[in-house]
Amino acid sequence: MRKVTLALPMVPEMEIEASKTAMAIAESMRMSPDRIDEVRMAVVEACINALEHSHASAKEVFVTFEVLGGQDPETLRITVRDTGVGFSPGEIEEPSIQEKLKSARKRGWGLKIIRGLMDDVEIRSGSEGTTVVMSKMR
Repeated sequence: MRKVTLALPMVPEMEIEASKTAMAIAESMRMSPDRIDEVRMAVVEACINALEHSHASAKEVFVTFEVLGGQDPETLRITVRDTGVGFSPGEIEEPSIQEKLKSARKRGWGLKIIRGLMDDVEIRSGSEGTTVVMSKMR
């Protein structure tokens, strides 16, 4: 298995199904338990963002898992794509710990968390939707 795509309905807890697939693939690659947990959490965050923020008329999120490398897989690349309204990633104000301590802001941490958990993250967004491509080395 080198590539798997899930078409998940935009319903509560759909991120759990995506995270189960991520964990199974990461385990098959022999990632460490810590790295598997990081992948799982990043997938959950990306799916929740798609569910909560895309405002998509097509009520599906597409999650693609790709195992990269030769006989001994080296990288797991995960793409989470919605068909929503999109946003401008450069205009998102990144939260900080200092701000968290001063205010009750609880939202807006998803992209920061994803970037902290994964080795590489790319966000493409526009009128056709948003695509988050994230990679984790074994």
